[in-house]
Amino acid sequence: MNQEFIEFKKQRELGEILSITFKFLRENYKAAGKIFLKLVGPAFILLIAAVTYYAWSTLGVTFISGAGLNTSEFIISGGLLMLAYLLYITSMTGTVYHIILSYINNRGAIISSEVAAGMKSDFGKILLVTVISWVLIFAGTMLFIIPGIYVAIPVSLATAILVFRRNGAIDSISESFQLVKDHWWSTFATLFCIGVIVYLISLVFQLPAIFYFMFRAFVSAAEGSASGNLQDMFGTGYIIINVITSILQYLIYSITPIGVAFVYFNLNEKQHYTGTYETIQNLGNNH
Repeated sequence: MNQEFIEFKKQRELGEILSITFKFLRENYKAAGKIFLKLVGPAFILLIAAVTYYAWSTLGVTFISGAGLNTSEFIISGGLLMLAYLLYITSMTGTVYHIILSYINNRGAIISSEVAAGMKSDFGKILLVTVISWVLIFAGTMLFIIPGIYVAIPVSLATAILVFRRNGAIDSISESFQLVKDHWWSTFATLFCIGVIVYLISLVFQLPAIFYFMFRAFVSAAEGSASGNLQDMFGTGYIIINVITSILQYLIYSITPIGVAFVYFNLNEKQHYTGTYETIQNLGNNH
């Protein structure tokens, strides 16, 4: 039985965007998942390696060995983690948007070669957009936090604009502010709700690490071993659980750009009526 094609180029309310996001994921996770793992896999492996190294260098080795925190190792592991996260975010968001673009262009079919070609073409531009967005958000946050929140809402749509409108990096960021200009609060509310839902889902997978930490803390306190507390709580077992939960959390984060794509098309329809015009043209062609 063929699944009903999900129309992206359509105005939707907040509740509709949330429900249609998970409907798209539910109906396309198999086809999209294979492409996602193929294209995002290398960056994902680098990220997990960086997470493991960071956890071991900051929690494992220093406490287990009883030595003080190695500042240079902390800086190196933190820098590698940030770089790996940047590459993962770039690969993940770009791949998800190109999967959606292929889905739209082929009326429900996702063609792997199209997605791969699109990512090969756009990776550098998406990376640049991501870096500039982070810088803008960081700079805004330094100015009493509120400007950072204000900037974060439009720039969160910049990569979607780049992929779906085939724009350059700077133009995409510039147009993101124009797109959100008259709809900042509704966009904020929608993105906030998407973020909360994704966070709550990811929180479920953090529970094993939290319970493990509480259990080890309780056992250590019961044994009255003050000198061994850090080793007991931040030992190898904790690091392993932390890495496993990180793997699941970073995969769950891929839900976010699906929701952002629906937010983008909702705003785009309010301004440009692209989907409406295409529907009218298709009706004319059918007759």
